[in-house]
Amino acid sequence: MRMSRRAKLVAVAGVALLASAAGAAETRYGIGRPATNAEIAAWNLDVDRDGKALPAGSGSVERGRVVFNEQCAACHGEKGEGGIGDRLVGGQGTLNTPKPIKTVGSFWPYSPTLFDYIRRAMPMNAPQSLSNEDVYAVSAYVLYLNGLVPENTTLDAKSLAAIKMPNRNGFAPDPRPDVKDKRCMRDC
Repeated sequence: MRMSRRAKLVAVAGVALLASAAGAAETRYGIGRPATNAEIAAWNLDVDRDGKALPAGSGSVERGRVVFNEQCAACHGEKGEGGIGDRLVGGQGTLNTPKPIKTVGSFWPYSPTLFDYIRRAMPMNAPQSLSNEDVYAVSAYVLYLNGLVPENTTLDAKSLAAIKMPNRNGFAPDPRPDVKDKRCMRDC
């Protein structure tokens, strides 16, 4: 959809007005300030499927069992079988059936994003409260429960990123043009 020249001018003026108002509020009212690098880093937690942004640390299946029992089992069941929270274990081979069971072991495509999800969102009552070591450990334990790593496993950034999940290639590419990385540079 093309914007008219007038609509573009109104949009640019609106952005300029908001920017000047924000700056004026800072100087006139003494509120607001630029975020510090430390504050930005605290919010910059995302880990992509390649695992390049995984933090330092490591965690074992053994430690993961302890943390899982303390922090996760109340919702996900003692062995990840589900409860008030989602089922995490099993379901391999069911995705192409009339009743697919979507779990970490059957559906999850990339192991580093398991770390990302646990670190950001779990436990539900206290997200982002687990240390990186405990998140590695819980990831290791959940992967162990799904038969994807042996019981003596200790995961770190390199070993977690190296795990190939069973459904890694199970997602079809999205044909919609708005989800491509190609940037529109003219007549957008």
